[in-house]
Amino acid sequence: MPVLNDAVLTQFSTALFAAAGVNQAEASLVAKSLVDANLRGHDSHGVMRIPFYIGKVLDGTLNPHATLTVEKESPSSLVCDGSWGLGQVLSQDLMRRLISKCQTSAIACGTLRRACHIGRLGEYAEMAASQGLTAIVIANNQGAAQRVAPVGGKRPRLGTNPICIGVPGGANGPFIFDIGTSATAEGKVRVKKIAGQPVPLGWILDPDGKPTTDPNQLYGNPPGTILPLGGDQAYKGFGLAFMIEMLAGGFSGGQCAFPNPPPPLGNCAVFWVMNPEFFGGSQHLLGEVGQLETYVRDVPRIDGVNDVTLPGDPERRTLASRSATGIPLDDGNWKALVDLATQLKVAVPAV
Repeated sequence: MPVLNDAVLTQFSTALFAAAGVNQAEASLVAKSLVDANLRGHDSHGVMRIPFYIGKVLDGTLNPHATLTVEKESPSSLVCDGSWGLGQVLSQDLMRRLISKCQTSAIACGTLRRACHIGRLGEYAEMAASQGLTAIVIANNQGAAQRVAPVGGKRPRLGTNPICIGVPGGANGPFIFDIGTSATAEGKVRVKKIAGQPVPLGWILDPDGKPTTDPNQLYGNPPGTILPLGGDQAYKGFGLAFMIEMLAGGFSGGQCAFPNPPPPLGNCAVFWVMNPEFFGGSQHLLGEVGQLETYVRDVPRIDGVNDVTLPGDPERRTLASRSATGIPLDDGNWKALVDLATQLKVAVPAV
């Protein structure tokens, strides 16, 4: 299993995008975004996405030069179209604009449609939290990439529809709660598929609605499904996904899930940014966050448990570890990157 230093992996990823015709600034931005996801343990949103992104650039589906088009604007809102550009470029631009609006407005809300895969939502919540702001971000798949069946169903109807909430403060950094509304992210199943490894029981069902550990079952014809979040109460996860589907597709002017969807490409999203100074006050929020964290972390623990885990903790732990020791990539996903590099005539770093 190759292990790469994050700087080396970022440089390699940037070179792959540049060789595919992406401008250097955008290539660097997207590469850093993907590697940052790997650094935080979100391999499903990391460099394993590069062959998909570049494949879409090369076939003309993804426009790497597209910029954010603002279609409607008010002092506290933005409605934007991405023209199927690079999702991280578009989303960072939108979040910067919302942060600026939120300096003089209690709440700023922005929508984005026709953006290619926007990556890890936590990245955008972190941008807001670094400015002392709170954020909520939701996304659907523009009606495509249907992977999750409703409880009792055996055909997919919705995507994994993530939600992220970010709040500043905390002893070790902001609290970033970034989850899909399914038992796992589709990208994690894809990682296992490419690696030739089974998935854990409880992630997916086969086309007959029976539990399976074979990731290939998700991508068959007919397809399998990813289970909704919630275990025995999975209707809660599916219900949350259903509400996100309506808001992301409907608010943005994009699309909700529909019959016979096209191949997956990207996202519709809604971004809310809130300035606590206009509400209870920034210092009050930070004070309450601090005392709440102390109270929760000081809970009497079950024998053998050293720490409780709060939102953002797993990412911080993985970031510290992988920054020190490198980012591991399974052989299957590394081979996909090496094959792409050979196609694009990009030098492959030694591992």
